[in-house]
Amino acid sequence: MGSKGLIFLILLLIASSEAQEWAGTDEKAEDLIKEINPDYEPWLSPIWEPPSGEIESLLFSVQAALGALLIGYILGYYRAKHARNA
Repeated sequence: MGSKGLIFLILLLIASSEAQEWAGTDEKAEDLIKEINPDYEPWLSPIWEPPSGEIESLLFSVQAALGALLIGYILGYYRAKHARNA
């Protein structure tokens, strides 16, 4: 194992040993707003809420992967088009 692998392993162990709450920015913002103004009522509510945090993370990951795939396809398309015309 190289030095990069060892550094990665140490950082992984440190990160996993610390008690961290993996909350999204939406949740943190909602908590801050409620702290500033306890009477605040949100304008909208979710149409559907996933039954667990794991499913929510899965859906977010799928959305990120599809977005990256689309951006990669578009960049590849225009790069190939430019290479063909040059």
